[in-house]
Amino acid sequence: MSKKEKILDDMARMAGGAIGTIGNLRGQMKEEVRLRIDEMAMRMDLVPREDFERVEDMLKQARIEQEELRARIEKLEKYQTPDKKVS
Repeated sequence: MSKKEKILDDMARMAGGAIGTIGNLRGQMKEEVRLRIDEMAMRMDLVPREDFERVEDMLKQARIEQEELRARIEKLEKYQTPDKKVS
């Protein structure tokens, strides 16, 4: 192997190693950022998305039930005679 080929081979190995190192560094940075955001969210006492969506679904169901009950009450009030009206 000539000196020129050896230099090129060494440069290619270094470049490959640098790319691998950069890839690992990127993964580590991504994980570190995710951990920091999770810590900040916990300090701020934020609600996890799953819990929020569960409560949101419960609220929607409660609203539906409330409207159904309101309609039933209005229907019952229509059929009530004036002298038997409950206060």
